[in-house]
Amino acid sequence: MHFKLLFTKEADTQLTALENNTSQKKRLQAVQKTLALMETNLRHPSLNTHKFHSIQGPKDEQLFESYAENKTPAAFLIFWYYGPEKNMMTILTITQHP
Repeated sequence: MHFKLLFTKEADTQLTALENNTSQKKRLQAVQKTLALMETNLRHPSLNTHKFHSIQGPKDEQLFESYAENKTPAAFLIFWYYGPEKNMMTILTITQHP
């Protein structure tokens, strides 16, 4: 199944900031690779996708978390939910693990 990715304003701003920061080139590549996998193969093991229980989407959607990096200090994570339409997912935020 292929998904179309939609970005919230926050996620778009975070991705743009990564693109404009030359010292984050490796992290940007990891995020871009993860987004590409999310479009085509959401079950790819490197994504380590799982439900995120602490919060929900803006309309109470079930929130998911996918890893852009593994076993890396301050690894980047992508939080997302399904929708707003079939075969779409909304990228809520792209952030570093605390």
